[in-house]
Amino acid sequence: MRVPDRPLSPRSLLRALHRRCRDLGLPPPAAFLGHWRDSAAVLVPSVALDVADPEHVFTGSDRLVVVGYRSFPDAAPGGAPVLPAAVRGVADGVLTRCADGRWSAHGDAPDPVEVVRRYGRPGDDDEVAPAPDWCAPDRDAHHAAVTDCLEAIRSGEIYQACLSTRLHGRLRAGPLETFLTVARRAPAARSAYLEGPWGAVLGFSPEEYLVRDGDRVRSSPIKGTLPADRDPAELRGSVKDVAENIMIVDLVRNDLGRVADTGSVTVTDLLAVRPAPGVHHLVSTVTAATRVDNDALVAATFPPASVTGTPKQRARELIRGWEPRSRGLHCGAYGLAVGDDLELAVAIRTLEAAPDGRVELGVGGGITIDSCPDAEWAECLHKAAFTWGGGPPPWEQR
Repeated sequence: MRVPDRPLSPRSLLRALHRRCRDLGLPPPAAFLGHWRDSAAVLVPSVALDVADPEHVFTGSDRLVVVGYRSFPDAAPGGAPVLPAAVRGVADGVLTRCADGRWSAHGDAPDPVEVVRRYGRPGDDDEVAPAPDWCAPDRDAHHAAVTDCLEAIRSGEIYQACLSTRLHGRLRAGPLETFLTVARRAPAARSAYLEGPWGAVLGFSPEEYLVRDGDRVRSSPIKGTLPADRDPAELRGSVKDVAENIMIVDLVRNDLGRVADTGSVTVTDLLAVRPAPGVHHLVSTVTAATRVDNDALVAATFPPASVTGTPKQRARELIRGWEPRSRGLHCGAYGLAVGDDLELAVAIRTLEAAPDGRVELGVGGGITIDSCPDAEWAECLHKAAFTWGGGPPPWEQR
């Protein structure tokens, strides 16, 4: 294949890397698209992602990069999640896309131009995979959970909680092709692709969980959602969404405060309105200084505040009884560590694909005293619509 003079797209390079790994008998590549490590894309050319201890997924390594995910830790009585609780891998090569669109190779990463010359194919950027075949989620169970949550708020047990539902379906294309099609149609700030013999993660999260640079750490929780076709100013005017966001900001401050240097926890951005695929969000940012290692930092803040509730421990206890299935990776975290630096996304808008083609997607939202069960259900569908290209859900079109 003749390599074009223009910069290589992440999609064409990732496809070529995937073919290279198959040809050479290597573990598949991993990809982080959007805003990772001050780059538009970070590709790990090959990384063996193996089942790991959830509490040590992001432990530092003398290798160049650590890649992995950790699932939401609380189990519910329903069926088992489709993916392992955690995976981790280390590698010595990384490719990053520079500001000018060119690629930079680090460690033992191969020459990206040579990879595409040998393994690329004409039309790689134009391939489109069909959307997963989704079944209708359990609306009645979600309605009952929201109703129970509202009663717990009225009785003073909690102030708010995040409740989820799960979509179940089957992939109609390979996981990589599905990921690349969705990533092109609905680019997200914290997209990621992880693959192994255990299955695949197709992450399209808009939400930053933890970003660590030396002793500085920040977290940017999302609370407050509005469909993309509505005026984003409505978010700042929503009593429910603003209250929801501020409560979670306080929870993040508390979590970081457990390991932060005294007096260093600061809210640097409050109630910013930012776009995401299919929706607008309210986002705030909390920063701190800390000298603990990554294991201690994650232990103090996991699971992410925005997907639990306040008070955090009681909300988690109640969620286990309200949701009929364990969340799996949904509401956990995925990302990478380079040296002592760490970048993790909250695993929302994330497809979990089993090796046999089964796929699940968790979607949810924060419940406050002002919540309406029907409106919360509509928000779940708005958040899932990026997987089928928007419009009515596929089970309503049959």
